[in-house]
Amino acid sequence: MNTSELISILHTRFSNNMQRHPGLAWELVLARLEAAPAHLQALQAMEDTGGEPDLVILDGDTHRLAFCDCCAESPAGRRSLCFDQAAWQARKDNKPAGNAIEMASKMGVALLTEEEYRQLQRLGEFDRKTSSWIGTPDSVRTLGGALFGDRRYGQVFIYHNGAESYYAARGFRALLRI
Repeated sequence: MNTSELISILHTRFSNNMQRHPGLAWELVLARLEAAPAHLQALQAMEDTGGEPDLVILDGDTHRLAFCDCCAESPAGRRSLCFDQAAWQARKDNKPAGNAIEMASKMGVALLTEEEYRQLQRLGEFDRKTSSWIGTPDSVRTLGGALFGDRRYGQVFIYHNGAESYYAARGFRALLRI
């Protein structure tokens, strides 16, 4: 897909989901995207892996624009990953294809923090059948754990798991600030 096709997809998604970014004009978003080709590459990677990125206002500050994966379930092209490189290396058997932190870095994006994940869930219902790794405090990670979130029973839950674990229904949602 070329840049104009990607921008067309993003514009359509932006227009169809104004509740995620009330009061923002597409022209502002387009100007920021055109000024930063690296952002377009990251958005392309988000789109290519099934993230359906859309502009979201997560912190109420309309000057800090962010694109986030808004697909209903954790992006299919980013599942079955352990949390980070150390966790991947710690696995003796059945290593997954990769890890969430390294993949996000290569894409030029970040994992959502717990607060960002909760804010995203206020904009819609996401991860009702899947779960998504989220940024994990060092105090948890140094003990071997990592955090993930999902939505079940009408509630958003944040859980912990061993960072080396991976599941077919767990991926990660990307965040790109522009």
